[in-house]
Amino acid sequence: MLGTMKVLVLNAGSSSLKFALTETEKKRHRLRGQVERIGSPEATLRLPEGATALEAPDHEVALKAILERLDLEQVEAIGHRVVHGGEITQSQVIDEALIARVRALIPLAPLHNPANLKGIEAARRLLPDLPQVAVFDTAFHQTIPEYAHLYALPERARRGGLRRYGFHGTSHHYVAQRAASVLGRPLKALKLIILHLGNGASASAVAAGRSVDTSMGFTPLEGLIMGTRPGDLDPGVVLELVRRYGLEETERMLSHESGLLGLSGLSHDLRDLHAAAEGGDPKANLALSAYTYRIRKYVGAYAAAMGGLDALVFTAGVGENDPAVRASVLEGLAFLGFVLDPEKNARNATFITRENSPRAALVIQTDEELAIALETARVLSPTA
Repeated sequence: MLGTMKVLVLNAGSSSLKFALTETEKKRHRLRGQVERIGSPEATLRLPEGATALEAPDHEVALKAILERLDLEQVEAIGHRVVHGGEITQSQVIDEALIARVRALIPLAPLHNPANLKGIEAARRLLPDLPQVAVFDTAFHQTIPEYAHLYALPERARRGGLRRYGFHGTSHHYVAQRAASVLGRPLKALKLIILHLGNGASASAVAAGRSVDTSMGFTPLEGLIMGTRPGDLDPGVVLELVRRYGLEETERMLSHESGLLGLSGLSHDLRDLHAAAEGGDPKANLALSAYTYRIRKYVGAYAAAMGGLDALVFTAGVGENDPAVRASVLEGLAFLGFVLDPEKNARNATFITRENSPRAALVIQTDEELAIALETARVLSPTA
């Protein structure tokens, strides 16, 4: 039954395997952890009680180590995070046909989908009798209108899936639902902007519970300034970088050397940049100013795209824990009706605007593992 399902959630990265055993009825995690540095001699299993060295040459061995810590009689289904689902609009039961579709999308997500497939294949070998569901980061954003997701390129160039997809969709969907609950209003009656701010960052415009625009595009490089990714760029800049450095070095630079790290020359971690800025480092100050400016610009654009705005929601590591970033964003949005409450903001309260603020700004913790578990249960429910 949907209300009582216990789901093992797996999120496989290139050298990591995060997991959670989750009860959907109580919306709680019985156990969470991860295996890090898979394929290296330093592989480690991290659980709430501490870290343990582990021999984990591949994802299947890592999953075996996880399963040894679980009561498998408690596991009724497995939910997998899959980053890129192309134009797939819903979470789906995993079968050979779906695996083939995910594999065909590897060129669109070469760093993510191969790792996600390793987790799926390991789970299917070790737990062949359990139903398994793929939950796609891109699915929530498939409601974005065609005029918003198309790039203005010739049709011949757009063939083969060259369009905006968006990512972090599982988080955006979950947080939008939580925001409606906190506000005490139906999701279908709300216009929300969700700011998922972590090392990767994205904004989404959610109207009546549907994603109508999002900042990430064909890849997770587009949009907001991130830890090591630049966000929006003139395509001519990319062409010039390729001329100067070649394709491989340009790809590495855009994914690993840009963003906050590139601007500051110091760090991709906002904690380091705040400390440096307080010490008078001009590049750290510049990086922080550019970061929050880009966020404000997207909020203004999405308010215009939706023809209004009811609430702004901060989530993910930075969004949930960095009062200085939130303050900088909101202080530039007073014209939209946001009146910051500094005391509430300083303690990461759920509502960080004053009670008389015409618009609400919220801090809501995302929980992608819970969202994946709930989606898995929904897909496998007889009434789904």
